[in-house]
This record gives sequence, structure tokens and C-alpha cells, in this order.
Amino acid sequence: MNRLALSFFGAGYLRPAPGTWGSLAALPAAWLVYMALGPIALAIGAALLYALGIYAINAELKDQDDHDPSWVVIDEVVGQWIALLPIAFGAYNAGVDPLLLWPGIAAAFLLFRLFDIWKPWIIGKADARGDATGVMLDDVLAGIFAAIVVIGIAALFHSGVLGEIPDQE
Repeated sequence: MNRLALSFFGAGYLRPAPGTWGSLAALPAAWLVYMALGPIALAIGAALLYALGIYAINAELKDQDDHDPSWVVIDEVVGQWIALLPIAFGAYNAGVDPLLLWPGIAAAFLLFRLFDIWKPWIIGKADARGDATGVMLDDVLAGIFAAIVVIGIAALFHSGVLGEIPDQE
């Protein structure tokens, strides 16, 4: 069960770039959670997956040298869900299907992958911890960074600075 959770139902075993596959697998899962229970459930789900990830990493990898094998992608799912929260809450507040905000979804995906791979500042410091918290926390921080940039981009578009948003009818 731990490996199933840590690999996010096997997405972590896809090659190349299992982290990207884990982030991609997070998108339809996030949509399902959102459609069934709303944006708050997506935030709660990210927190629950974070806790599950900490537990499962400690249980599965406690006696292994590699504290963050590439097949572990539950951390990418958590970070991706965090990056998607501005889109989820924006769609909910506007009363529109979140898929209409696909440019924001694409930005959240790309920005999360950028920050997760690049690991600037405190993201890299979290990753360097070498423990279960570090495995999970660097992706949480990458998700937060991505969410902040997504909010900034949306604010610029909605203010008209970056152009007009087409009608979503």
C-alpha cells in the first residue's frame, strides 16, 4: 500500500521524468476532487496527502540509502495541488468550470515543475534535509511559489496589463 501511495498509483514508475508524470497524474485527480467536493476539499486533500506521504516515506524507506527515489511522486501531487489552488478557488468564486481556466492550469503545472526542478532558495534547503519532511516540504514550497506566481499572472491579466481575457461563455 505504501508503494502504491508513494508512486501515486504507479505514475512514479513511468519514464522518463517520473516527477513530471506524477505532476501530470495530479491534474485529473485534482479535477475529480474539485468536481466532487470543491476547492476546500482540494486544499484538505493536499494536507492529507502530505501527512500520508510523510508516514509512507518513513515506513517504506527507513532502511534505505536513497531517501528520495525517483518513483516517489506523492510529493509532486501535493505540490501540484497547491499550485492549482488559485485556479480552483478562482473558478469556484466565478462560478465557472475550472477547465475554462486552462491557461492558469497550464501555468500552474509549468511553474510548479520549474520551481521543483530548479529548487531556488528555501526549496533547495528543504530538499537538502535528507528526510521524509524534506522530500515532501520542497514540493510544498515549490507549489506555494507557483501559486503565488499564478496569482500574480492572473492579476496582471485581469487588470488588463497583459491584455484582454476573452469571454468565457
